[in-house]
Amino acid sequence: MTPSAVRIPTDRKIDFEGLMILDLANNHQGSVEHGRRIIRETAAVIRSAGVRGAIKLQFRDLDTFIHPDFKNSTENKHIPRFLSTRLSEDQFRELVEETRRQGMITIATPFDEASVDMLERLGVEIVKVASCSAGDWPLLDRISETGKPVICSTAGLEISEVDRIVSFFQHRGVHFALMHCVAMYPTPNNRLDLNRIEIFRNRYPGVTVGFSTHEDPGNFQIVGVAYARGARLFEKHVGVPTEEIKLNAYSASPEQVASWIAAYQTAVGACGGEKLALRDAEEVSQLRALMRGVFLRKDAPSATRLDRSDIYFAVPLHADQLTSGEWKDGTTADRDYRAGEPLRAAARVPADPRRQIIYGAIHAAKGMLNEARIPVGVEFNVELSHHYGVENFREVGVMIIDCINREYCKKLLVQLPGQRHPSHYHKKKEETFQMLSGVLELEIEGFRKTLYAGDTLVVPRGVWHRFWTDTGAVFEEVSTTHFNDDSFYEDRTVARMPREDRKTRLVNWGRHQFD
Repeated sequence: MTPSAVRIPTDRKIDFEGLMILDLANNHQGSVEHGRRIIRETAAVIRSAGVRGAIKLQFRDLDTFIHPDFKNSTENKHIPRFLSTRLSEDQFRELVEETRRQGMITIATPFDEASVDMLERLGVEIVKVASCSAGDWPLLDRISETGKPVICSTAGLEISEVDRIVSFFQHRGVHFALMHCVAMYPTPNNRLDLNRIEIFRNRYPGVTVGFSTHEDPGNFQIVGVAYARGARLFEKHVGVPTEEIKLNAYSASPEQVASWIAAYQTAVGACGGEKLALRDAEEVSQLRALMRGVFLRKDAPSATRLDRSDIYFAVPLHADQLTSGEWKDGTTADRDYRAGEPLRAAARVPADPRRQIIYGAIHAAKGMLNEARIPVGVEFNVELSHHYGVENFREVGVMIIDCINREYCKKLLVQLPGQRHPSHYHKKKEETFQMLSGVLELEIEGFRKTLYAGDTLVVPRGVWHRFWTDTGAVFEEVSTTHFNDDSFYEDRTVARMPREDRKTRLVNWGRHQFD
């Protein structure tokens, strides 16, 4: 979210993720009964698959949408089609009510302001913006006034035009998603341009990106590729063929919808979650069968300090054996060993718990910076604040990357998930927090505030403040000159602690050089 974007009330949001949108378009053929049949049969597929589904209708006020002089024209192939499949508001109401009876979410694409009025009267839940309307600013203004969630297709748009649409909805507090779409019916595989999905996800963090598909309805591979590229909601034209009604080249039958959803579900299972999964025990077992273990090259009495010349690495790895990756020179034998025996994992490997905690924190912070796409060089000085000891750094502390400290000062602060920073104030320094990534909770002068990416907060001199994060947070601190003796803590235990006891400095965090 940009700093000037409007925060969206929770009651105006909807979970776009995993939503399968089935677009009737004009496939109802102007028949309410046939439209209801499409809704019933495709909704049954949705329920059987166990996914979230929506039925989308298209609204046009044909009396005003088509210029009076062209209502009998055949130059535009769409005009006769619109007129021949015309439905009244009462007829659309029947389709909306059928959608609700089938347990589906209602969506409508309005092509004019009068149709926006109608979807409000019908209580439609989500507004879809067609690609051809994505630059229709009078219509978009009217849509934004509804306060409803919006899904906007982007076929044929330059990235600068998508930028403008994103800014438009953000600044009006509209909860919205983007749909990658190609306006070719049907779309050949070599024109699908699915990489745009990932481009959108990277360019517009926090915005759900979907795929409105127009490829051959018998092509079930593309939905999986789109999901793998980052699409999280999907749209497909649907219909029910009969002896009299033939589907167009990009509309799917209920049977094809079932296969399409099955392909989507296969992709979801194959891709896994958005976060790295925990190690699987079976996978670890398979890998251990290929790992080298540590074996004694010669006899070693208990308590012998071993170095590389005393051992060798080989397979197979035994149960409870030290692996080659765990080995360190100076490991101490935990019992008497004979040459050729596997060295047990119980052997005492030399360790510096303090440094292990610090190194682990540095690696985690670098991972967070990489994930947030915040490049930081290796030459910076880094300070770890551990107000209750290094051993408690994961619970209480913050990592501070010093950028510059002159008449002005800039630091980059990284808090790991679950960390908190104790209450304190500064007499000399005024500071401003600029959120870059994650969510930061603050208490300032007794008032609680939540900062999201893009938010800014000024902390004046002499003001008590503390902060914490459940998710992890990266933020800039821009301030007047920093002085080492200018932090005053509410907890007297911390206040009495010498600065060197609550700070660890690295002069080069790329090479882990301690000050």
